[in-house]
Amino acid sequence: MFSGPTTAFDVNRVPFEFRPRTQLIFGCGAFSRLGEIAREHGGTRVLLVTDAGLREAGHSDGAQRMLWDSGLDVAVFDSVSADPTTEDVDRCVEFARGESPDLIVGLGGGSSMDCAKGANFLLTNGGQMRDYRGVGRARHPMLPMVAVPTTAGTGSEAQSFAVIADPATHMKMPCGDSKASCRTAILDPELTLTMPRAVATATGVDAMTHAVESFVTKRRNPVSQMFARQAWSLLATTFPVMLETPNNLEARGKMQLGAWFAGAAIENSMLGAAHAMANPLTAKFRIVHGEAVGVLLPHVIRWNAATVAPLYHDLAVAAGWLDNQEETAVAADVLADGFTRLLQLAKLPVTLTEAIRRDDVAQNVQTLAKQAVQQWTGTFNPRKMDEVGFQDLYRCAFGQPVAGEA
Repeated sequence: MFSGPTTAFDVNRVPFEFRPRTQLIFGCGAFSRLGEIAREHGGTRVLLVTDAGLREAGHSDGAQRMLWDSGLDVAVFDSVSADPTTEDVDRCVEFARGESPDLIVGLGGGSSMDCAKGANFLLTNGGQMRDYRGVGRARHPMLPMVAVPTTAGTGSEAQSFAVIADPATHMKMPCGDSKASCRTAILDPELTLTMPRAVATATGVDAMTHAVESFVTKRRNPVSQMFARQAWSLLATTFPVMLETPNNLEARGKMQLGAWFAGAAIENSMLGAAHAMANPLTAKFRIVHGEAVGVLLPHVIRWNAATVAPLYHDLAVAAGWLDNQEETAVAADVLADGFTRLLQLAKLPVTLTEAIRRDDVAQNVQTLAKQAVQQWTGTFNPRKMDEVGFQDLYRCAFGQPVAGEA
């Protein structure tokens, strides 16, 4: 646990509300409690939402058996796509309506959990996913949901948001409502051992980006910073261990718990410019989300330094990259460089040119910036973002000079 000095926080700077809604069950073997937890929530007919990879890994069958053994009927929807679209949600809803579920289990990565949440919106409140874009648009109670993450990345199990993409544009819609929060999240590190290395690295980078961004947003507060700092401390120090010893259950557990803490931080303070910029990138070039935010974050850190350098100092100290007595002025560079080293260690791209290999940089920068400025997450960035600012950051990420540079 990180117990070093923390940046003073003005408790009068921003009002906030903290209302825990999700029971957290963590530990090796915790998955075995799925049937018991489902029964505690009054489930009799369970909709299990997962994907083909989890079926092949045997986790879907294991969940189904545990629910059956607890006397529950189970209907399995196991065709969730990566980065689920409204079409995935619609297919899940069409399947589920014939089953009349009274409880939902989301088993898998963020895609499965988000699809399960999206289906919950439509099964209980009707309409289409676009009706719920934003916050608090569901009028009626929603079905209890249990989340069982098999990755250590999105933190969806700790949030009230379903992030669903438009199938035509691939732009993501955040649909949030407190009623969509999971009743219980079951974190079992053993489930993450089946992740392919590419998934483990991308989701780990995503979780670290969540921690860094949520720590400094305009909506940051003592609760969100507590979660974000603990998340970052766990993730930044454990990520290299997980890469070197992928069967290390202690490391897997720390990564999974860190991802949950980061998700809880997002729920209480939102995200920033790196995520606003990643959405257009994934939509236009289909770059993996974790790779996109990973490439962008070091540039966003340097951009925000003038506004939140003392907070970045906190994170650099927590990662062990900076002594607490060293100058705050160097903190942003230390944090950005340290994060880049983690990307290199994971053999992930460190520039957008590596990631998408495009030559028409100038044209793409303008288009991407126009889309990034429309993203909700960018409004929470600690330094005000506009189209010109986004263009500069994209150019940096492409390895190009920004306006005014030689």
